[in-house]
Amino acid sequence: MSADSNERDAQKEREWPLFEIFIRPRGGLDHKHVGSLHACDARMAIEHARDLYTRREEGVSIWVAPAASITASDPADADALFEPARDKIYRHPTFYDIPPEVKTL
Repeated sequence: MSADSNERDAQKEREWPLFEIFIRPRGGLDHKHVGSLHACDARMAIEHARDLYTRREEGVSIWVAPAASITASDPADADALFEPARDKIYRHPTFYDIPPEVKTL
């Protein structure tokens, strides 16, 4: 191994893991992905996310997830992945009458 390779490996070990940050806004019903940051652990990631992404008190809940733990589908496989759901129209309430007192689904 070269000295450069050893230095890169040592640098990688010193780096903090990457966390994906999700914030639920005030009055919102779901968490939205707002960005990523490096932190030594999940608690620190929450504290940094609070400081970076909720400066105007717009959040009521923060989720953090290690980026290495997230598995995503390949956009190239979208047709094969989502095709079976397209023929199940009953999963989408487009033909139901929704009472006016129901504000959100």
